[in-house]
Amino acid sequence: MSGTSSLPGTFLLVGHPNVGKSVIFHRLTGAYVNVSNYPGTTVEVTRASARFDRESALLDTPGVLALPSRSDDERTTVRALLNEPTRALLQVGDAKNLRRTLTLTALLAELRIPLVLALNMHDEAAARGVTIDMAALADALGVPVEATVATDGQGVGTLAHHLSAARVPRRILQYDKAIDADIERVAEAISRHCPHPRLAARGLAILYLGGDDEVEAWLRHQAGAAYGEIEPLRRDALAQAGGDLPTLMARERTEAADVLATSVVSRSLKSSPLLSQRVGQAVVHPVWGLPILLAVLDLIYQFVGVFGATTLVGLLEEDLFEGVLNPAVTQFIEAVAPASWVTELLVGQYGLWTMGMTYALALILPIVTTFFLAFGVLEDSGYLPRLSVIANRLFALIGLNGRAVLPMVLGLGCVTMATLTTRILHSPRERLITTFLLALAIPCSAQLGVVLGMLGSLSFTAVLVWALAMVGILMLTGFLASRLIPGRRIPLVTELPPMRLPIFGNVLKKTAGRLKWYLVEVIPLFLVGTFLMFSLDKLGVLPAIIRAGEPLVSGWLGLPPEASAAFVMGFLRRDFGATGLFAMADRLSPIQAVVGMITITLFIPCFASLMMMVKEQGVKTAATMVALIVPFAFLVGGLFNIALRALW
Repeated sequence: MSGTSSLPGTFLLVGHPNVGKSVIFHRLTGAYVNVSNYPGTTVEVTRASARFDRESALLDTPGVLALPSRSDDERTTVRALLNEPTRALLQVGDAKNLRRTLTLTALLAELRIPLVLALNMHDEAAARGVTIDMAALADALGVPVEATVATDGQGVGTLAHHLSAARVPRRILQYDKAIDADIERVAEAISRHCPHPRLAARGLAILYLGGDDEVEAWLRHQAGAAYGEIEPLRRDALAQAGGDLPTLMARERTEAADVLATSVVSRSLKSSPLLSQRVGQAVVHPVWGLPILLAVLDLIYQFVGVFGATTLVGLLEEDLFEGVLNPAVTQFIEAVAPASWVTELLVGQYGLWTMGMTYALALILPIVTTFFLAFGVLEDSGYLPRLSVIANRLFALIGLNGRAVLPMVLGLGCVTMATLTTRILHSPRERLITTFLLALAIPCSAQLGVVLGMLGSLSFTAVLVWALAMVGILMLTGFLASRLIPGRRIPLVTELPPMRLPIFGNVLKKTAGRLKWYLVEVIPLFLVGTFLMFSLDKLGVLPAIIRAGEPLVSGWLGLPPEASAAFVMGFLRRDFGATGLFAMADRLSPIQAVVGMITITLFIPCFASLMMMVKEQGVKTAATMVALIVPFAFLVGGLFNIALRALW
C-alpha cells in the first residue's frame, strides 16, 4: 500500500486534544458541517465534505490522550478507525511537543493506513525557540510532514495536496523480542479469523494486547466462535510479560518517539516567556487563579444567564412570540381549523405552536445560542482545560472531575442548556451524576430570581437557610451518587494549550454546526412532549394530579392546599412554580415561604429540562430520575417544615 485510493472515502483527523484539529477541519471543509453523535456512542463528532475532494468526507475525531483507548472520546476514535472507509489519516500534532505527537504516530504507523502529519502551532514553537527539521522528520517517517499555523491558515492549503499523496508511514520502533513475538502470534490469529480490509492485523494486535475495549469487541464480533483461539494468546502474553504489558508497550513507543524527536529538534534559549505563557500561568496560579475563575464564570453567567436567558428570551418570548407571532398564528388557526380540538392542539394552552415551538425557539434557542458562543470562546482561547484544573479538587468530593464545573455554573442560567453541556464530560457515569445533580438542586436563573426576591423580602436568615440547604443537599447527594453508581471517577488528565485570542470565524462555525444539531434533533422532542401534555390534560390527568397533591402539600409541607397547583406549574416552567408561591406570599408565614422555596427548587425540572434529559440519558434513565427526585423533594421539604417549626 503506497498511496490513497482514488475511490471516495473518509479522511480521518486524529490527534491529541487542543492541538487545533477543529480549526484545520473547518479550513479544509468550509462552513457546511454535520455535528452528531458517532454511531453507537454519545460522543459528538463533526463530518463534512472536503473542499479539495467533494466525493470524500472529513471526520474530525475526538481528541485522544493516548491509544489504546480508555475514555469515551478515545473509544469513539478507535471505532471510527475500525468502521470508516478510511482513505488517509491526517494526524494533527503540537509542534511544541513533538515527542508526545510521535508517541501517537508510532501506534498509528502500525495500522498501515496512509498518513499525513501536520505539526500545528508552528509559530508558537518557533517563539519558544523550538526548530524542527521537517525534511528529516518526513524522511524518517516516510510520509508528508507540514508545519501549520491553523489560526491564520499557514500551511493548511498544502495539506490538501499532501492528503491526495498520503503514504503508509514507516514503523519507528521494534518492540522487545518477546513482546514482538507475542504481537506476531496474535496478529497471525487475527489475520486468519477476522481480517480487516483497511487496518493491519499487527496494529489491531497491538491495540488488543494494550487492552483496547473497542478492538476486543470488534474481534469478538468478527471471529465468533474462533475468538476462543485468539483470547488465550493475549492471556498468555499478559502472564509472561515482565510487568504490565500495556505499560511496557506504551513505554517503548514513548522511548522511540523521544529518540526520533531529539534527532530532528533543536532549541535556542529564550530570555522571557511570551505574553500567552504569562497569562496561562496566571489563570492557574494558586492565588490569582481563583479570582480570575470567578470573574470568567461571572462573565459567562452574565452573557448566558442574564443576556441570553433574560434579555434575549424576553425579546423573543414576550415581544415577538407573545406580542406578534402567537396572536397571528392563533387567529389564522381559528379561522381555518376544521374542529375546536385541532385549534387547542395547535394553539391552546398545551399547543404544538404556543407551547412546543414557543419553548423551543423563544425560550431555549437564545440560551443555547449564547452558550454555544461562550463555550466556543472558552474552547478557542485555551481557558476551558484550565477552568477544569482549578475546580478539580472540589468536584472530586462528589465523584466528578473539574470538567463538571461548566455544566454546574451554566445550570444557574438554564438547566436545560446545562444538561446539554454534560456532553463535554468523558464518561457516561460522570454525565449521569451531573445530570442528576442539575435536575435536583441547581435552580435556573428565572427561578433563582424569584426565590431570592421572595426570601430576601423576609430576612437574610431565610436566604441563608435556603442556600445552605441547597449546597448541603448538592454535596450529600453527589457524594452518595458517586458511591452508588457503578464505575470509577475519571482522573482529570488534560493538556494545557497556550492561551490565545479566539478566532471569531472559527467560533461562529462551531456555533452554527451545533445549532444545526439543536434544530434538527431537539425541536421534534419538544413537540412530542407537548403532545403528551395536551393528551394528559384532555384525559383529565393533570387536574387530577393537582387535586391528589393537595393533602400532601397541606399536611406534610404545611402549605396552603392551593400551593399544589404551583408544583404542577413548576413542571411546565421552573419559574412558574416559584412565581405561584410568590403570588401567595401574603398568605405564607416565613417558615412556609422557606419550606415552599426549598421544595420547589428540589422539585423535578421543567418540561424542557425533562425533554433534554430524555434526549441525553434516554427515557428509562430520565423516568428513574423523576421517580427519585419528586418524592425526595417532598421528603426534604417536610423534614425542613418539622425542623424549622421546632427551632424557629
